[in-house]
Amino acid sequence: MSHFALIGYPLGHSLSPQIFTETFPHSPHTYTLLPVADIEALPQLIAQHNLQGFNVTHPYKQAVMSLLHSLSPVAQAIGAVNTVKNENGRLIGYNTDAPAFRDTLQPLLKPWHTQALVFGTGGAAVAVSFALRELGIAHLFVSRNPRQENQISYAQASTLISSYKMLINATPLGTGTDSRSPLAEGQALTPQHLCYDLVYNPAETPFLKLARQQGAQTLNGLSMLRRQAHLAYQIWGLL
Repeated sequence: MSHFALIGYPLGHSLSPQIFTETFPHSPHTYTLLPVADIEALPQLIAQHNLQGFNVTHPYKQAVMSLLHSLSPVAQAIGAVNTVKNENGRLIGYNTDAPAFRDTLQPLLKPWHTQALVFGTGGAAVAVSFALRELGIAHLFVSRNPRQENQISYAQASTLISSYKMLINATPLGTGTDSRSPLAEGQALTPQHLCYDLVYNPAETPFLKLARQQGAQTLNGLSMLRRQAHLAYQIWGLL
């Protein structure tokens, strides 16, 4: 029997164990949620739970890297990890966020989806950026505290939405009972806008609700989560 887990904090909203069970309904392997208030406790948890692999979510996709022995080329390029394989005590970090986002976004793209606004600057946002570059889509990060040349404020973003037809929420805003949205009330959208929220619980976040009410195309993060899971299972040798 092999043991796997999701590392992050908090984790009450996660559907990862459910997806694992759906994929392997009769498997002897286990998949559990391990809320970690301090990432430095990770080595002890790995030993305690005999983990052969684990996923990493907010807020540790970048912080976990200092505890790993090596990184895949994609994880190294992105600078964030969401999947780890334990190879006889050697922890190898991977990033399945970028390919999962790319694979689920690509079928929705139209000729006018040439520019995107990415809300957030954390590990998920960086993975989204990596995928957008692969697809040749220009983009800016939207941050509450922009510090780099390719980052803009929320106020600045509101003036660009008419020309940026793709809006991507890579923040935790809207997760669970959080009623916040990166999109301001009254922001004008069109049916040409594609709004992708990496949050999947609830199925329709406040961000997606605002977008849908204005006729924009919407997608939540569930399809991406399922694709991420499939890629992780391949890395762990389960598929």
